[in-house]
Amino acid sequence: MKKVVILGGGNIGRMVSFLLGGCGDYSVHVGDLSLEGARAAAAVGGGTHDQIDFSDPARIAACLKGAWAVVSCAPYRCNATIARCARDAGTHYFDLTEDVNVTRSVIELAKGASTAFVPQCGLAPGFITIAANHLAKPFAAIDELRLRVGALPLHPSNKLGYNLTWSTDGVINECINACDAVVDGTMASVPALEHLERLVIDGVEFEAFNTSGGLGTLATSLAGRVRNLNYKTIRFPGHCELLRFLLHELRFAEHRAQLKEVLERSIPTTTQDQVVMFVSASGTLDGKLHQRVYAKRVFAQSLGGHHWTAIQVTTAAGLCAIVDLFAEGKTPQKGLVRMEDVSWDNFIANRFGRHYL
Repeated sequence: MKKVVILGGGNIGRMVSFLLGGCGDYSVHVGDLSLEGARAAAAVGGGTHDQIDFSDPARIAACLKGAWAVVSCAPYRCNATIARCARDAGTHYFDLTEDVNVTRSVIELAKGASTAFVPQCGLAPGFITIAANHLAKPFAAIDELRLRVGALPLHPSNKLGYNLTWSTDGVINECINACDAVVDGTMASVPALEHLERLVIDGVEFEAFNTSGGLGTLATSLAGRVRNLNYKTIRFPGHCELLRFLLHELRFAEHRAQLKEVLERSIPTTTQDQVVMFVSASGTLDGKLHQRVYAKRVFAQSLGGHHWTAIQVTTAAGLCAIVDLFAEGKTPQKGLVRMEDVSWDNFIANRFGRHYL
């Protein structure tokens, strides 16, 4: 049995523990600053737990001793430290981060490493990158590749049409930081909350706008092959306008800690959620302009006697599928492993990847 250390016992870490610990092929050990959080997350996977301060490299190193892999479900700002400890310990590393600068640090650590570094393997970036790469592969020339993802309430009931379903820090980060894109064949940095568009999926109207981090390494991987490539977050109509008011007119973009306090005080969480995904690829195929599309809505559900939110299912299932495929030798085994290195067919056939069908 392979020992996997899960750092972060929150909502996602708890489901990663449930999936990996419950499948019979992995033993899990959960570490978290909250002893109760670590205990609860470990319990659903039949694992062990420990209290760990993610800013303490010595405690992380002790936790990683003898581990085959570490999965970081910790706040994104902790990942560079965790990745360095993983390299020192000779432990394979997986994370969920969408933060561009953190990922650059992980990529640097992966250079020349004898173990694998697999960042950004959750939902977006992560699964959505695998889906986009799969749709684009058959084209002789890719004209446009559009990636769209939204974690949304099933029953929106406020002006924002939004509930907190995942990391507040992550939400703020993606709506302020610059966004990677390819525009007319050239790598570009575009502002968040711009290029608003309308989408209709399953008869429901949504909007989508630029946010940071969702492309992962895809823009670099497809450089020279794609004319236009971008990632946008899906929300209910009107959300973007209100965010612009908060971030720019009220200048909360300059006061992230205060914005986090306001959002967590005023916007309720929900366990009745949905994840909306849309990927569209168009280009030249057999001498003609052709389009291929993946669209899916995933809802909160019950598994193993537990209620899991849609964002838990999609994020944890994506990561666990990547861990599984790596363990089976179906991805590169050392250095940087990108989502573009993961086969769609292998992913979707995986026992965890099937949640996306």
